[in-house]
Amino acid sequence: QVQLVESGGALVQAGGSLRLSCAASGRTSSSYNLGWFRQAPGKEREFVAAISRSTGNTYYGDSVKGRFTISRDNAKNTAYLQMDSLKPEDTAVYYCAAASYIGGRYYNTKSSYAYWGQGTQVTVSS
Repeated sequence: QVQLVESGGALVQAGGSLRLSCAASGRTSSSYNLGWFRQAPGKEREFVAAISRSTGNTYYGDSVKGRFTISRDNAKNTAYLQMDSLKPEDTAVYYCAAASYIGGRYYNTKSSYAYWGQGTQVTVSS
């Protein structure tokens, strides 16, 4: 079992920045790859970013490329999502997720992720 706890969500003005954290715990949590998804009201859950546990390779959704940065501190078993140049359309609940494999086309697929956090709200005002 892997437990994921997100933090850092807040209300921020457009153009501002925010950093989300995802703390993973559990006996096997350190072996998992971590990713971020988001879901706005009335919309499907959307892939945001992911990072490989072993290689450090990062992946991003098209809507956040160049603005968001995912990173990971393996010693703390924590992933971060630095969000810059925020836009009102970034408003959503952000979820952290853990996957055993994210290579190839699997990194942005919800079904690749076996464990999910409860989510943290990010609201960007115009």
